[in-house]
Amino acid sequence: MSRLQVFDPPMCCSTGICGPSVDPALPRFTADLKWLTEQGIKVERYNLSQQPEAFVSNPIVKAVLETDGDTCLPLVLINDRIVGKGYYPTREELANLLSFRKEQKPSFFTDAVAELVAVGASIAANCEVCLLYHYKRALQLGISHDDLAQAVTMAQRVKETPNKRLLALAESLQECEENPNKPSSHPQSNSCGPQTLGSGCCG
Repeated sequence: MSRLQVFDPPMCCSTGICGPSVDPALPRFTADLKWLTEQGIKVERYNLSQQPEAFVSNPIVKAVLETDGDTCLPLVLINDRIVGKGYYPTREELANLLSFRKEQKPSFFTDAVAELVAVGASIAANCEVCLLYHYKRALQLGISHDDLAQAVTMAQRVKETPNKRLLALAESLQECEENPNKPSSHPQSNSCGPQTLGSGCCG
């Protein structure tokens, strides 16, 4: 999980709604941090006037303060890397820096899924060497025999369906040749006759 740390300059609170003047960036930034927390990002926020020990104990923050003074504040860190110095990043900037959208949507295409797909593709390609390799690899990854059996069954169904349709078309073409005036029973052949036989990619 990514961690975002905010080191604020000295102030009475981080809301920005107290004091003689209101800094519009503070309420906006506070809302952005709440939004990031709802997305699963770990957020830590420290105020120099209330939590000085957090500034001293962090070597990155301490080094910047010694070099630049408190003009570097606010200081924003993501996983111990400075991403904002002297200003509060916008919500869009924070989202891009954190890439939390990717973290919330991990890929389902794992090595195990890849091998199940490869088993099915090997059957479709009639490749014995491929099937032996990917079946063995799937077992090494911990895929169960039941899952492999389901993958094989699915591959068989996908492979057999076009074969059945092709045979049905062949039978329909035979019927057309024997009975030219008989309506074709195949969905891709509306009628029998010369326009049906010999048409297509190779006709």
